[in-house]
Amino acid sequence: MRVQEIWRFPVKSLQGERVDRTQIGSDGVAGDRQWALFDMQTGFGLTARRHPELLFAAARTRDDGTVVIVLPDGSLAADDASLSRWLGRPVQLRSAAVQVERRYENPDNFEDESAAQWQAFDGGRDAFHDSDWAQVSMVSTGTLRGWDRRRFRANLVLNGSGEDALIGHLVAVGAASMGVVAALGRCVLTTRPQPGGLERDVDVLRTVHRERGGCLGVGAVVQRAGVVSVGDAVQDRRVDGEVT
Repeated sequence: MRVQEIWRFPVKSLQGERVDRTQIGSDGVAGDRQWALFDMQTGFGLTARRHPELLFAAARTRDDGTVVIVLPDGSLAADDASLSRWLGRPVQLRSAAVQVERRYENPDNFEDESAAQWQAFDGGRDAFHDSDWAQVSMVSTGTLRGWDRRRFRANLVLNGSGEDALIGHLVAVGAASMGVVAALGRCVLTTRPQPGGLERDVDVLRTVHRERGGCLGVGAVVQRAGVVSVGDAVQDRRVDGEVT
């Protein structure tokens, strides 16, 4: 497999940026999930699980590490007040460099969210990942089977297939090396509509649960930082049953 696309998502649950080359370090892809919106009344970090409208805004990274947010009407969000007006609640854009409580919500029933119980969970401590156990997500075109890769928000989209076989292995990608830890469990976010005609589709998650045990793609921890580029091979470093 080779790297076909590289993605970073500067603001959690907003549309991201496709790049041809990136540094991958201890937080994952440079600039990935370095910002998130927080509800000032509930304290929860906002995600498209609870607030699908987030997927209709986009974020891009400035050279100084700050972000520009483009709202669904094409205007730029000037400050927290404009973001609050858009979302209809007081919100604040926070940097991952500021240590705050990182609590998010997920429904226990994606089939009928009106009857679902929303369950709180703790996110990662550094970048605004859902957990600490993986910083880089990868999925292959073979595993996607024609699903729009935007539904799964992976950092690295790989051509071919076979990422599941890398679980428990150390892999080299470009100048970086990563330990592939586990398959990624999928949630209601995969069913959400997105710009460009991507409609709500609960059958995506039904199929992932029925055929793949609720998981699609893999998560990895960074062992050695380095630059990764489109076209780089994913090299399995396990030899004779041992990770090298």
